[in-house]
Amino acid sequence: MATIKDIAAKAGVSPATVSRVLNYDPELSVGQDTKQRIFEVAEALNYTKHKKKQKVENQVFRLIQWYDSEEELADLYYLAIRLGIEQKAEELKVRLLKENLEELSDEQADGIIALGKFDAQQVKSLQKMNEPLLLVDFDGMPYGQDSLVVDFRQAVDLVLDHFVKTGHEKIGLLSGIEFTKGNRNQIEDPRKAFFQQRLQQLRLFDPRLMVAGAFTVNGGYQAMKTFLAEAEELPTALFASSDALGVGALRAIQEVGLRVPEDISVIGFNDVSVAKYVSPPLATVHVPTEWMGELALATMADIAREKAPVPRKITIGTQLILRASTR
Repeated sequence: MATIKDIAAKAGVSPATVSRVLNYDPELSVGQDTKQRIFEVAEALNYTKHKKKQKVENQVFRLIQWYDSEEELADLYYLAIRLGIEQKAEELKVRLLKENLEELSDEQADGIIALGKFDAQQVKSLQKMNEPLLLVDFDGMPYGQDSLVVDFRQAVDLVLDHFVKTGHEKIGLLSGIEFTKGNRNQIEDPRKAFFQQRLQQLRLFDPRLMVAGAFTVNGGYQAMKTFLAEAEELPTALFASSDALGVGALRAIQEVGLRVPEDISVIGFNDVSVAKYVSPPLATVHVPTEWMGELALATMADIAREKAPVPRKITIGTQLILRASTR
């Protein structure tokens, strides 16, 4: 694992600044460019390349993201996937047209990688471009499109198996709230449904321990702060739907004098680079985001080269990474 000093040296800032940025210190005043540089260096230094020989001949792909640069820094999940796509594109000598869905160029491309969540109208707009389309982190089957998704059910099972094994019965969820960009349709957090189903099977589900906040550090902090002030019952274990939510929850829990993990164990989701550097280091579900980005680029190259008779959905597994935030 890269150290704070390693990141500071490569980013050209002090170790103290790196530490405060990675911990989302709300009182730190640094520019957006500096934050982005630190986060990208942190991701890059913790990134393991997955080499695969593949020949691609001067292809051009559109990369369409639903997150802008500021939103990427609020939740590093999509930044990590994007970096993986860019790394693989460089390796295969593919040219990327990084474009906004509302401002697509007329330049001809060999395919479209759409990264993020999109509503039906936006998917139709992409389909009208008559270029092979791959949806990343969004299920394309209802639209007859190829897609690359994470196995959320397996991820939730890993977390709950650990919590039950370590003796927890009061298990809470801090789920995420997000919306599509176009029509502002709320997107259901898939972890929430799987969490509820599994705990109902175990006869441990308690709706009073369900919390929700925006998929950001501040969203997790505010949601957890309100919950802790009003709750009749507190969980002894908490699963956060993203590391950003988990980092915010850690701060709120510690502010009221509770200890992690002695009073509340916390597990996040994604395993972005900052999870290792918060205090205590955040246990999390590892999603191989950079490799997911690489796989997206390689899959897009295959789709562009040969049209398949039916759409494919590639499902990515996860791993539980135990750190000091859980007992």
